[in-house]
Amino acid sequence: MKGSFRQSMAWLHTWAGLVVGWVLFAVFVTGTASYYRADISRWMRPELTKVSPLTHAELPAAAERAVAYLEKHASEARTWFIGLPHGDEPVLDLFWRIRPGAPPGHVILDARTGAEMALRKTMAGDFLYRFHFELHLPPIWGRWIVGICAMIMLVALISGIITHKRIFSDFFTFRRDKAPRRSFLDAHNVTGVLALPYHLMITYTGIVTLSMMYMPWGVTTAYRGDSQAYFSEAGFVTKSRPVANRPAPPAPIGPMVERALATFPERLGRVSIAHHGDAHATVIAAFEEPHGLSHEHPQIAFDGVTGAVLEVVNGGLKPAAKTFSTMVGLHEAHFAGPTLRLLFFLCGVMGSAMVATGLVLWTLARLPKANERPFFGLRLVQALNIASVAGLPAAVATYFLANRLLPPDLAGRSDWEIRAFFAAWIAAALIPLARPHRRAWSEMLGLVAGLCLAVVLADIATVETHPLRRLGAGEALFLWFDGALLAMACLFAVAVRKVARYQAPSRAERSREAPRPSAAVRSSERPAPLHAAPPPLAAAEPERA
Repeated sequence: MKGSFRQSMAWLHTWAGLVVGWVLFAVFVTGTASYYRADISRWMRPELTKVSPLTHAELPAAAERAVAYLEKHASEARTWFIGLPHGDEPVLDLFWRIRPGAPPGHVILDARTGAEMALRKTMAGDFLYRFHFELHLPPIWGRWIVGICAMIMLVALISGIITHKRIFSDFFTFRRDKAPRRSFLDAHNVTGVLALPYHLMITYTGIVTLSMMYMPWGVTTAYRGDSQAYFSEAGFVTKSRPVANRPAPPAPIGPMVERALATFPERLGRVSIAHHGDAHATVIAAFEEPHGLSHEHPQIAFDGVTGAVLEVVNGGLKPAAKTFSTMVGLHEAHFAGPTLRLLFFLCGVMGSAMVATGLVLWTLARLPKANERPFFGLRLVQALNIASVAGLPAAVATYFLANRLLPPDLAGRSDWEIRAFFAAWIAAALIPLARPHRRAWSEMLGLVAGLCLAVVLADIATVETHPLRRLGAGEALFLWFDGALLAMACLFAVAVRKVARYQAPSRAERSREAPRPSAAVRSSERPAPLHAAPPPLAAAEPERA
């Protein structure tokens, strides 16, 4: 880091973006997709389109059926979680824990009959959502890696702002018909500057959402390691009760659910039951957060034996907790309606383009001059760029394709979908090492376009309720989803055409176009230095209970 302050910032921006850019690209793409997590999950479970939703008055009876199933099949569990049916998922989603370290139980029931449903086993949108902040690693390791990368990204964003003398003029500059290096630089600047407020907001709030894990010492010291006491005192959750180790007959859950529904206007999302059959059994009804920035879930705690209300949590957070809750709400964007959610998604797409062009710029700036051969580091970065920019979309498309093509009754089906995702990604990382660089780009981009088209065809062929098979009478979600994949296929097909038509300059031309000495950076006429700013961290929610 020699030279002027701006030169130092340019160096920091370039290398910070490159070192973590591939990880952040994967985090950002999957996080952007998570804005439509519920829609992806519904698309990946097409059987749900045949299930009619329950009315408000039918929910208490559905909760009773869930408890009856759990009493029979999970009586030893210390905690039960009942996801109540709603419009997007009109089924009972049961989840329970027996003891720490033991695998949790999970089953989906028909809300009207209480029988197990023959739905295809899939992680659906939850896999992409959890991948963006855990990387499919053990949760602690994955979150630490993503957090460190997000912190480096914040450094890259700030250093990029300092580096850009002409940040506002760059906003209006895009020379797509110029040399590739100039076009990529303009695309990088435009996508970075256009959504810059979003990039800064989503990066900072992404770090804040997991700040309790990164910096736990204050809570650990003040509450002697009892984090549950902190969350209950701050007003996030109701107070927990210790087990009494005395059996007592449980009260019926239906009246509790009925009373909870009459208390808050928000949708009742989940009912949890702790220590069922104990004298200190507790039933907690948790609602979806009310409309607004703050991420707060109203809750009502009932005595599991008498049915009496123990505690009601409905906002009233203290300033520090309110600030944290607002940061989480901004990051997750649950408050956003359809238009604003689409805007968030488009900003995420621009962030993906920003990091992709930044990674490619690093290699374009280091192409060998006349009579020089590519060095190993350049060849490796070129291959990793293809594995990231083209390989990750190919893996996601393969994940969707596996959801449609794998047999519905296959044992371990959800695991096979995830294996297909990683198998495609690994193949996409190895192929560029064995192919010429330009051919590898063309082949991999073409593969992504083909996979996206294959997903659409498989969707139409395998889903009986698809609108194109019912003359428009089916679920409109399938049309929107397939339309988005067709748009992606066209985008990657255009990229293949651009790569195929590109005429590389001769080595003599490259030698004449080589960058001038670094002192030229001081000139206000020179474009901003090449850099590879990473993308922002996408929405992260607390781990599922």
